[in-house]
Amino acid sequence: MNIHEYQAKGLLRSYGAPVADGRVVLRAEDAKTAAGALDGPVWVVKAQIHAGGRGKGSFKEPDAGDKGGVRIAKSVEEAEMEAKRMLGRTLVTKQTGPAGKEVGRVYIEDGSSIQTEMYLALLVDRQTSRVSFVASTEGGMDIEEVAESTPEKILSFSVDPATGYQPFHGRRIAFGLGLEGKQVKQCVALMGTLYRLFVEKDMEMLEINPLVITGEGDLKCLDAKMGFDGNAIYRHADIAELRDETEEDPKELAASKYDLNYIALDGEIGCMVNGAGLAMATMDIIKLYGAEPANFLDVGGGATKEKVTEAFKIITSDPNVKGILVNIFGGIMRCDVIAEGVVAAVKEVGLKVPLVVRLEGTNVEKGKEIINTSGLDVIAADDLKDGAEKIVKAVKG
Repeated sequence: MNIHEYQAKGLLRSYGAPVADGRVVLRAEDAKTAAGALDGPVWVVKAQIHAGGRGKGSFKEPDAGDKGGVRIAKSVEEAEMEAKRMLGRTLVTKQTGPAGKEVGRVYIEDGSSIQTEMYLALLVDRQTSRVSFVASTEGGMDIEEVAESTPEKILSFSVDPATGYQPFHGRRIAFGLGLEGKQVKQCVALMGTLYRLFVEKDMEMLEINPLVITGEGDLKCLDAKMGFDGNAIYRHADIAELRDETEEDPKELAASKYDLNYIALDGEIGCMVNGAGLAMATMDIIKLYGAEPANFLDVGGGATKEKVTEAFKIITSDPNVKGILVNIFGGIMRCDVIAEGVVAAVKEVGLKVPLVVRLEGTNVEKGKEIINTSGLDVIAADDLKDGAEKIVKAVKG
């Protein structure tokens, strides 16, 4: 689960991390009041969407101007004007894709004098199963670009959970970033604060880009991006309240309400599978035979007829889907339950694309009988290879 920059800065502020004062604006008519509540004399107006690259992005609408999603204002009136230009417009960045995202809120904050920009992140290292720090002197840039062109400028190390964060971790980052004097002490304290926030709130990623040295020589978190472990949100009611459903894919949102593991992709063949490993194998074999999967969808081991029906509805709601492959290996999940769900869903929403069904395992004969006597135009498959070949052939003609 991701949150907006202003929400992330609110969390940082609550833990004592240095951030600029700011106000979120949801309605254009509130922009002047929000800007007037800040000190100035320079204000920064930022579009709030769940995507990076806002400063280098562009709006689809000409009346939004051509300054990107992060703009400097030198008066309250100018801050108000820029906020009105952004709200309700569609911002396109490298991370949104060509469709872009509609800006439903903007964040107006006090401007900061910047002497140096740096990069800092905390994330979960899957190889070591530990929290890792990533730091670089190249702040304000895409870290992927830095990693490719100048990898020697990236400092990365993990923290042993047996000891947790220690001051020497902060000093290592401070020296790696070339900090001096009071900045070293500030870095040690800030890294400890960020580590505590990361662990206590069950984060997956915390990115400060840029982390800056101000004109006064102090550290400040100028931007913030946070991602949380969705499996742990039940432990954090305060984080759950920050969820902005308008930023999520409608199909993924609908799937989450039925406890379905669904991720939308860019392909043309919809997949319904039970088990994450089998789902990955199904996607791989679709690619092997020359097509692209339209989604990852794991209905789980204990799916009901109702859940399968909803899963099928979600797949068919994607206009990019040109064919559907149902691949079920019945263990805990019974083949007849899947078959009943598919039949019920097709009868409810209709079937306008080819459908290939491969069933194997518990109650497989009963499941096949339900499909075969349903009157539906379904292509039966004997195994995964056969199913992939048939659905790709049906879609490709």
